[in-house]
Amino acid sequence: MNLGRYIRRTAAHQPDAEAVVCGPVRLTYAELDDLSNRLATALRGLGLIRGDRVATLAANRAELVVTEVALYKAGLARAPINARLGATEVAHMLRESDARVLLTDAAHLETARVAAPGTAVKTVLGYDGPSELGPGYAETLDGTAAEPVEVDCAPDDAAVLHFTSGSTGKLKAAVQTYGNRLALLRKSVMSADTRIGPGCRQILAGPVTHASGMPLMGIFFAGGCAIVLPRWDAEEFLATVERERATHAFVVPTMVNTVLALPSARDHDLSSLRQLVYGAAPMSPQRIREAWELFGPVLSQGYGCGETTSGVLFLSTEDHRRAIEGEDEELLLSCGRPLAEAEVRIVDDAGAPVADGEIGEIVVRGPDVVPGYHNEPDLTAETFRDGWFHTGDLARRRSDGYVFIVDRKKDMIISGGFNIYAVEVESVLHQHPDVFEAAVVGVPDERWGEAVKAVVVPRDGAALDEAGLIEFCAERLARMKKPRSVDLVTALPHNPNGKIDRRAIRERYWAGAERRVH
Repeated sequence: MNLGRYIRRTAAHQPDAEAVVCGPVRLTYAELDDLSNRLATALRGLGLIRGDRVATLAANRAELVVTEVALYKAGLARAPINARLGATEVAHMLRESDARVLLTDAAHLETARVAAPGTAVKTVLGYDGPSELGPGYAETLDGTAAEPVEVDCAPDDAAVLHFTSGSTGKLKAAVQTYGNRLALLRKSVMSADTRIGPGCRQILAGPVTHASGMPLMGIFFAGGCAIVLPRWDAEEFLATVERERATHAFVVPTMVNTVLALPSARDHDLSSLRQLVYGAAPMSPQRIREAWELFGPVLSQGYGCGETTSGVLFLSTEDHRRAIEGEDEELLLSCGRPLAEAEVRIVDDAGAPVADGEIGEIVVRGPDVVPGYHNEPDLTAETFRDGWFHTGDLARRRSDGYVFIVDRKKDMIISGGFNIYAVEVESVLHQHPDVFEAAVVGVPDERWGEAVKAVVVPRDGAALDEAGLIEFCAERLARMKKPRSVDLVTALPHNPNGKIDRRAIRERYWAGAERRVH
């Protein structure tokens, strides 16, 4: 098998159609096929063979897309590194991946200079030109013939070492195989809710090295165009939808929040949008309704992770409509039903399925679930049991198959012997019209062991007070679940993938505590 052949096929069918747009760079399918052939040939000329690792460290740019396609063609494994990470974390990822080649941009040359020594990296290719670390990307491609490259791979060959964002405190790599990536391509075109076709134009708003890049091969397989934002900017996102006549987009809830906060949001023509998929974190029903009002009836939601090679649960646009129009309002709290080939269960601590309505852990199996973690046999054995991936997410299932996430196992607060789910309290806080963003954590409490703490960012110009927010929650939750205290802040910490970093928030309150619950 070889995933790169689909680019070659689409290039033969529509060579002049746009494949990639990123800032000022616009690549046709013929150009994407040509450039990826040249890069694949150049990498093989460096002595790389099937299965060797290649790392990337750069902000969003068209060359990252070319690199991904080239690695598929050459049968190599990609180790994408989030561009926001520091030199220590980058060095760890280079060592863990055994990458022999690193492609980086000018902004990260100093990080590469610090991180690469002592690793397996032998060649550093500079996307912005040659440097003292190695040759330039363009110069290398200009001196390489564009012969077709198609290395045959086995389904269990590593395609991507997908490093987590480190929210658990340790960077680990889920080994996405070529079989997993082919399953990702299949599920992107199997459903009318996720499929695009020739002429469709999808905005990828986050780092294409991670979740935002998951749709790429499905777009190219179908003959659409990937519009990659160089960086996130809410105003530029809306301008890009209007200018490029984008039909599809993938965003995270934090991005939606920043768009909704723009006074000028309604000044843009968003009528070309057919689907706006959000995922990677929960979004409150109030925000979903506001987004529906702004963007129109185009919202859908995906739930998945690196270990499941993108989404495995999906809440469709029709599901959103039913909820917003009052037919089934509870659906706004759901992350959907199983998508494509994934099999999803809710199980107890022994791995046995729980009854509908009871809380258990989400487990997943299927062709898109990775075989394990790179160089982590103990963690793999703990997380992948009896063929099932244990997500660590607590949820309940409705009798018609809709899944409702309650919390992360590690984020559950135990106060006075009661289990309190941070997500449930956060969803109530987000119903308050003056709350822009909120996070709930457990903090030390001599009487209760843990107490519920809300950390809240007010909307611009809003006047919030602690007592009022606590009473707002008390009116909508069991009183034991209401926050015992509220801290008002100007911003919440986010991890490199844009999710609120609960671990960092919790650390502020547990630093120096004699006993830690988590």
